[in-house]
Order: sequence, then structure tokens, then C-alpha cells
Amino acid sequence: MKSGLLINTPVQARSNARVTALLDAAAKVVHAKGFEELTTADVAEAAGASIGTVYRYFEDRVKVLEALAIRNLERTDRRFLDALDQIDGSAPSDAINVMFDMYLGMFRTEPGFRSLRLGDVLDIRPRNRESRLTTAARRMTEQLSVRFGFANNAATVREIEKSLVAVDAYLARAFFNDDRGDAFFVDAARASVMSLSSIAT
Repeated sequence: MKSGLLINTPVQARSNARVTALLDAAAKVVHAKGFEELTTADVAEAAGASIGTVYRYFEDRVKVLEALAIRNLERTDRRFLDALDQIDGSAPSDAINVMFDMYLGMFRTEPGFRSLRLGDVLDIRPRNRESRLTTAARRMTEQLSVRFGFANNAATVREIEKSLVAVDAYLARAFFNDDRGDAFFVDAARASVMSLSSIAT
């Protein structure tokens, strides 16, 4: 967790567990109500903690959401690497399917993910950070270049980011009113990303 989001950076296991519990609670609230409606009081109530505990670690609701978005990015990154390690084949299409299935799985299994995702839906000003989809695209490019022969350059990052933007939009629509995902939009999301196999060297 980036310490800049926390008022007090946890240094003990108990504090780390408390921050994890607060973020787990925030994720449940976001799943139920959407990130727009989240309040620090909601987080405290869902976590069974005092409002003072929330403010001990987070300045306000926006910092809670930012921390949750960063955790989502970190979990997405770990699941992507774990999924790549399970691939039997070596064709670029294998990697692309794994990348898609991993992201689809986050929508289905990670509380609050479908509403907040990696946090690019938050209107944080001033905008002094790169898009988290850009960050994800860079990390994916690095791994795909090593494992599947994708060119590790700005053009590849841009193409992968373009596909991630499309996939993110399609899946957001797929899960708007369907916990498993509307198959029509899930299929559209998968189709939109399969063209990436053509940019492998």
C-alpha cells in the first residue's frame, strides 16, 4: 500500500490487519451501494470499528477509495502473473485469453471491483498520476514481451491500453445488472481484445 494514502502507515501486524479490515469493509459497501455513495461512517459501521479508527488511517472517503483502487490494481497484477504461470501453450492468443479471463474473474469475485475497478472512474484533481489502465498496460507489456514475444515498447503499451479501455467499458456494462455478467457484452469484450495477438513479434 502506498504510504501517501495513509495518515499513519501501519508498521505492526495488528495495524496492517486493521487497514485490511477497513478496506474489506469499504469494498463491501462499494459493492452494495457504488463508490459514489461511500462514506467514512459506512466504512466504520461495516468494519465494526469507530469512525475515529477510520480517520486514524484515512484522511477522508476519497483516500479510502484511492487505497481500495490501488489494492485492486495490486491484486489484478498478482492474479495476472499467477495466471500466466499456469499457461501450457505458448501462442499469443493463450496469453490474451488468460489476461481477459483474469480481468473477468475480478468482476465476478472481487467485492466492489465492478464499480471501482482500478480507480480511473474517480475524478481526482489535480490529475497528477497516470491512468491506472496505463500502469496495467505497461506491466502486461513487460510480461508479455518476456513470455510471448510481444514488443516491449510504447506502441505495444498503447495498443494494450486501448484494448483494456474497451474491455473495461464492455465489462462495466455486462455487470451493470448481472452478477455473472451479460454474455452478450462479455463476448464483445473478449472479441475486442483478441486482436492483440497480431502485435506479437
